[in-house]
Amino acid sequence: MITDPNPPRYWFRAKRYGWGWTPATWQGWVFTLGWLATTLPMTFWLANQNLGIAYAFMSIMIVVLTVVCFMKGEPGGRRWRWGGKK
Repeated sequence: MITDPNPPRYWFRAKRYGWGWTPATWQGWVFTLGWLATTLPMTFWLANQNLGIAYAFMSIMIVVLTVVCFMKGEPGGRRWRWGGKK
């Protein structure tokens, strides 16, 4: 049996309960904090200007977060988990 000498390094690990991921490496934490630091203030600012644009911006940012998690997260985050083995 041949094993991969360089297994993939996931930025996000699958949550033990529920669906989704949580940051597992410094890259995951930097992305998550950067995403929050960009998304929240910009959304509040846009909400004061035009609520429709704020909704559109938030929707786009959620898609960006989801795509990065799918690309850099463990495959187990793509399904519901009940707390079993990792």
